Amino acid sequence: QVELVESGGGLVQAGGSLRLSCATSARTFANYVVGWFRQAPGKEREFVAADNWRGSSTYYADSVKGRFTMSRDNAKNTVYLKMNDLKPEDQAVYYCAVGGPKWYLLTVGNFDAWGQGSQVTVCS
Repeated sequence: QVELVESGGGLVQAGGSLRLSCATSARTFANYVVGWFRQAPGKEREFVAADNWRGSSTYYADSVKGRFTMSRDNAKNTVYLKMNDLKPEDQAVYYCAVGGPKWYLLTVGNFDAWGQGSQVTVCS
């Protein structure tokens, strides 16, 4: 079972930036699909971004396109989510997870091995 650990969350003013990290000790991390999701209080967990094996293609939710960038460093077994121009509506707990066989559906149920989450707070 792959274990993922998120870090990098915090408090930022609207318009600011943060970079989240998702690290694992898995030796074959480059072969995993990884997704980022977020969950705001009282709301369902929603898709943010995902990339396929080795990061050759990346997918984003419409709400973050142009502002968030997902990348990975396979040598460090780490995936990143750089978040620019943060808005109050981006405030949530952010999770990374590993994609299953139908990861391309970009839904919560098709990802597994969820990390513990990292809180992002955006103040206006």
